[in-house]
Amino acid sequence: MANVIIIHGTKGSPSGNWFPWLADELRSIGHTVFIPEMPTPDNQSLSNWFQALSEQGIFPDSSTIVIGHSVGAVFLLRLLEKISSPIMASVFVAGFTGVLNIPEFDSLNATFIEGDYDWENIKKNAGSILSFSGANDPYVPKDQGVELASNLGVVPIIIEDGGHLNAEFGYKTFPLLLEKLKMISVGFHK
Repeated sequence: MANVIIIHGTKGSPSGNWFPWLADELRSIGHTVFIPEMPTPDNQSLSNWFQALSEQGIFPDSSTIVIGHSVGAVFLLRLLEKISSPIMASVFVAGFTGVLNIPEFDSLNATFIEGDYDWENIKKNAGSILSFSGANDPYVPKDQGVELASNLGVVPIIIEDGGHLNAEFGYKTFPLLLEKLKMISVGFHK
């Protein structure tokens, strides 16, 4: 069975969007799920998020699947750059790599997106990779999701009318994500 870590985004929380639903679904088939509380918007920075993960005793290993939503996906990129051995799978939902041209969010996300990405190390450590984007995301330009998937070497799963793939766009559940997760590992099949 896998350890699944779900990382929320800017101004997000463990109880938002489809996170609790997915956690319940995965726990019901025997997986361990962590949804760490990350500091946002107050004290939001890349270093504080690494500290929060560490303080909550969450350390990815070869049996870990990490799912990041929005800036949580960018955090996942930075995590994959740093770890020393591959995890089972990485899932990027409404992810991006640069400025969004929304001043409030660009300010909060600044430390996550500054500097280049070590794509070679990211891909080496990511395990199986999935990338989801909404075709009409009002926060993350579609081309950023496509570019992220391209850098990861995967074809993006683009959802028409998916928006930011969050509760605002009806995503309190995410059956397609659950279905794709079940395909990643034999361990996901009952």
